[in-house]
Amino acid sequence: MTTQKRPAFGQSMVVTNHPAASAAAATMLAEGGTAVDAAVAGLLALAVCEPMMVGLFGGGVFHLREADGHHTILDGLSTAPAAAHATMFTPAKPDDPLVIEAVDRVNMVGPLSVAVPGNLLAWSAALARGGRFSLADVLQPAIRLARRGFTVSPYLADCAAEAGADMARDAAISALFLPGGSPIAPGSTLRNPALAETLEAIAAGGPEALHGGAIGASAAREIAARGGILTLADLAAQRMVERAPIRGLYRGFEVLAPPPPSAAGVHVAQMLNLLEGFDIAGLGFGNPARLHLVAEALKMAFADRAAATADPAFVSVPVERLISKDYAAQRRAELDPARARHWGPGVAPGEAHTTHLTVADSEGRIVAATHTINSLFGARFLLPETGLIPNNYMALFNPRPGLANSIAPGKRVTTSMSPMMILKDGRPWAALGLPGGLRIFASTFQAVLNLVDHGMSLAEAVEAPRIWTQGGNLEVEAGFDDATRAALAAMGHPVQKVATVAGGMCAIRFHEDGMMEGAACWRADGTPIGIAGGKARAGVRFFPDAP
Repeated sequence: MTTQKRPAFGQSMVVTNHPAASAAAATMLAEGGTAVDAAVAGLLALAVCEPMMVGLFGGGVFHLREADGHHTILDGLSTAPAAAHATMFTPAKPDDPLVIEAVDRVNMVGPLSVAVPGNLLAWSAALARGGRFSLADVLQPAIRLARRGFTVSPYLADCAAEAGADMARDAAISALFLPGGSPIAPGSTLRNPALAETLEAIAAGGPEALHGGAIGASAAREIAARGGILTLADLAAQRMVERAPIRGLYRGFEVLAPPPPSAAGVHVAQMLNLLEGFDIAGLGFGNPARLHLVAEALKMAFADRAAATADPAFVSVPVERLISKDYAAQRRAELDPARARHWGPGVAPGEAHTTHLTVADSEGRIVAATHTINSLFGARFLLPETGLIPNNYMALFNPRPGLANSIAPGKRVTTSMSPMMILKDGRPWAALGLPGGLRIFASTFQAVLNLVDHGMSLAEAVEAPRIWTQGGNLEVEAGFDDATRAALAAMGHPVQKVATVAGGMCAIRFHEDGMMEGAACWRADGTPIGIAGGKARAGVRFFPDAP
């Protein structure tokens, strides 16, 4: 397979979805920081130069492997405001369970779509746990990018065009991304001085400046004036939650990904267990029979996700059942290898758009972190005093009451974020993740198959064409040919040809000689930067002017 981008190699590695963010992260490593310092600096830089994807007013999941091999998940996902309730939105299509859009899209655009952010709390907690630098230190590249500006890429310009109709209703966000009424042009310079001032205030006051302080008060005041329900008290009450990852086993590899409320760990393990009973390698990557099995696995997983995966503080998620080999065997027996079928859930609860980076340092720390403001440009308005774009995370809740993922005050959103690490014989073998909403864990699942079953190089694995379905249309990227799509249609799949499934994957492979390989794919502005070389040899002295 010919790849569009080339990998990088080094003894430390940074892969983010923007070259300026990769440079910010690599600078931290070069100055003596850890992978955590690099990751947080990269995420803060992405909040400036990937403004359509991530920001301080968003949420996400930070997967950290410490130098001693301990894994932890720092859950900074957004929560529903205290004033939220299960019937605050009316479903636009009440008879279609796959559609969670509300009437007039008020759960997706505008002030009622804003949930309580948690990104900054997770990033600050990560620094306290594994960083050498202060929050003020790692903020400096982001402050510089916001004040001085950066060059707009075609990718950012295309995103502005896609969300332009919604953003045109708000003068402040239009001034940045729709200057003169047209999407910002590639090659132009984008500056956000108000955001630079906000970042400087956070450097001085810490995360409390947003979560209870002046920055938060300004944001809450503006959202309330627009008719939103998020308050300063919501911001002050928000908490980061530390969790243990889900661990699955696939053909001798251990796969670690976030637990609920993230759907990734549970359902990736579930799907890998299911496919372990088939000769995936023997079928071959582009074989329609192999793609059919992937599609059926996705449909099963999404049926179970809808039924049972949500915030474990509100719903008892049957994790052990979902990731068990016995459950996979039961579902595998129900699968027709030649024909698509409808899948209902096999379990029930007991009660009741995004960016990514992957970073590793030479001391053994690894970070895979996925953070977002949810859709492109979040709620699609700007808070002019602070330069922040609020998330639209309320769109991830189901507007119907009585379900696992229904709205409740303080409830965390359910997400597909999948910052994943793969171990072989207990040692790091790969780390990866990507943005892409509901399509995220489907894409990391396929990347595991690419690496383990098909023996692809890292660059091939992240760039290979993908498919996705949750039970409706089967989205098939244009990289698969017409004959493949026709074969899938003949099996009963309602095939839809699409340009992309999910976003740009950022991945690292760990080689036995200690070298790291980093790769990013064509679906975003991803850039790997490797750092090689190192300190002078011990005992070397060279003083030419000495007597």
